[in-house]
Amino acid sequence: MRFRKLDDFRWELPRAGAMRVPGLVYATERMLPKFEAEKVADQVANVACLPGIVRYSLAMPDAHWGYGMPVGGVAATSAEDGVISPGAVGYDISCGVRLLRTDLKAAEVKAAVPRLMDALFAAVPSGVGAEGPVRLGKEELRKVFLKGARWAVDKGYGERGDLENVEDGGALSDADPERPSPRAVERGQNQLGTLGSGNHFLELQEVAEVFEPGTAALFGLFPGQLVLLIHTGSRGCGYQICDDFLRSMQSAARKYGISLPDRQLCCAPFSSPEGQAYYGAMCAGANFARANRQVITHLARQALFRVLGRDLGLRVVYDVAHNLCQVEEHEVDGKLRRLCVHRKGATHAFPAGRPEVPAAYRTVGQPVLVPGSMGTASYVLVGTEAAMKETWGTTAHGAGRMMSRTQALKQVQGRELLNQLKRQGIEVRTDSLRGLAEEAPCAYKDVSEVVEACHRSGISRKVARMRPIGVVKG
Repeated sequence: MRFRKLDDFRWELPRAGAMRVPGLVYATERMLPKFEAEKVADQVANVACLPGIVRYSLAMPDAHWGYGMPVGGVAATSAEDGVISPGAVGYDISCGVRLLRTDLKAAEVKAAVPRLMDALFAAVPSGVGAEGPVRLGKEELRKVFLKGARWAVDKGYGERGDLENVEDGGALSDADPERPSPRAVERGQNQLGTLGSGNHFLELQEVAEVFEPGTAALFGLFPGQLVLLIHTGSRGCGYQICDDFLRSMQSAARKYGISLPDRQLCCAPFSSPEGQAYYGAMCAGANFARANRQVITHLARQALFRVLGRDLGLRVVYDVAHNLCQVEEHEVDGKLRRLCVHRKGATHAFPAGRPEVPAAYRTVGQPVLVPGSMGTASYVLVGTEAAMKETWGTTAHGAGRMMSRTQALKQVQGRELLNQLKRQGIEVRTDSLRGLAEEAPCAYKDVSEVVEACHRSGISRKVARMRPIGVVKG
């Protein structure tokens, strides 16, 4: 093991070779052998070689092998003389999670759950290449790139109040709608309001346990409550943006004489024309993802109303992304610096008092949403001052994969898993039994262990635990 123990949940990867900074991993000791076996430690070390990286190359407890940078990796580079890297953001730009609360207890709708899941499955298209109910011309899509979730609300997909508890008010202001390629535009024109495939889902859940009653009450959560969790991102549009710029960044890295141990981390100076072009396109893709989750919110409201014939009081608790690079001000060695914070499979965990936290939550901190996988729990946490000081206000984003999709298919049969979940009281709807098997709960780490590592290390605190009662699986 190359890790040096700092405490029970912090492990340092000392500088070696071309590393500009050490690595720092948040994990239980039991997780470390997997980090080494999957070469996550190697990727943490590679990220530490990025020009302009500040303080540490970080990995959250859910970290696992990814393209260039581990999923669950975090790296802050100087906005003045550092780089921006598409591989340190990921293909599914602004993939994220939105939690909606209702005024009902889950027990009140128990008999209707099968019908509710049928309605949600019919209303929100899922699966590879799924197309949604929103058809956009190229110029209208560019307005989505510019306005994000605000565009959706302006067009009648939701309520003005939905935007109050969405990161950045629903749109990144640095988006350049002219930067996504014609192919990215083409792929995005018919995909608003769709889940997609892979680990994306729509879940009806019950709040099973509350750890911080005061914070939970401020978030509008109570024991036994029916809630809805949406997990999806920028679909083919974001994928294409990443793919396009990975190619151009290879040339940019050579142009600027940037030497890297892994070409998947290809990058350009943030202030360069190439860096700014990617940043503007990435923000546009992020706004598409936020609009996507907003349209899904509207479709879900309509579907649930059709079944129950009543307003459920479905309100946004929070919407948080976990594949982004954002320019933020952080304190470094006693001075405020502008940093490009790359979060790949990691999510904001801003504490009380930060201006980024919605006004309604500013006394306690930002809600953090950590989803499970079908048969497992999901969690609401809250951001902390420790995260602000140590991880650029960041924590884990989910359970993190334990095995590849190929490995999962060797161990799990989709039909058998469907029946098993039904016996557990979980109604599942999917258009792909193969895809269901690929995303089996056993393919992921224990989300409760991941959350406990975040909680006990202090980079976020547990607020509530939810259990699934119905799943639409992408």
